[in-house]
Amino acid sequence: MKIILTILGAFVLFVLLILIAGIASYNGLASGAQQIDQQWAQVQNVYQRRADLIPNLVATVSGAANFEKSTLVEVTDARASVGKVTINANSAPADAATLQQFDQAQGNLSNALSHLMVVVERYPDLKSNQNFADLQATLEGTENRIAFERGKFNDVVQQYNSRVVSFPSMILARLGGLTTKPYFTAAPTAATPPPVQFDFGGATTAPAH
Repeated sequence: MKIILTILGAFVLFVLLILIAGIASYNGLASGAQQIDQQWAQVQNVYQRRADLIPNLVATVSGAANFEKSTLVEVTDARASVGKVTINANSAPADAATLQQFDQAQGNLSNALSHLMVVVERYPDLKSNQNFADLQATLEGTENRIAFERGKFNDVVQQYNSRVVSFPSMILARLGGLTTKPYFTAAPTAATPPPVQFDFGGATTAPAH
């Protein structure tokens, strides 16, 4: 009888240990998902900060004599396109297609802003404008922050995805309907300014793609 009780006690202890380990593993998955959502909110915050700078930037640049209106339209249209990509700020994209749509819209805006900064080089009076200089410095700081927050997002996604595909947490992930999350797959396109072409009449910029 004593042997049976010992075996039974050992079995119950084993089950309890498995249960505790399972709960801890699932809680780790849940915590990882929350970290992704929190970091996604940070990513959206810095992108929104950039979007909020654009009206003042456009207003300042449009005051320059003979400034290329097509460049301002490009920036304004790109900002409007970003606003059409709606993703819950409190929940990171669950699939790569949604994240790619968001990233492409933001990348188009980055290209438009890069094009704008290249064109500004041909306007010395505008470059010496203190208001524009302040906006430019703030925009550059924001672009750096965007790259930083995107990197942190990929880090927390990598940690979460590792748990989702690793044994034994992968079993709980499947039971809970949890799947891997998509990454940002490339650096912001603002890091690559549009090319500058030169002709006999002076420098002209090639259109952003």
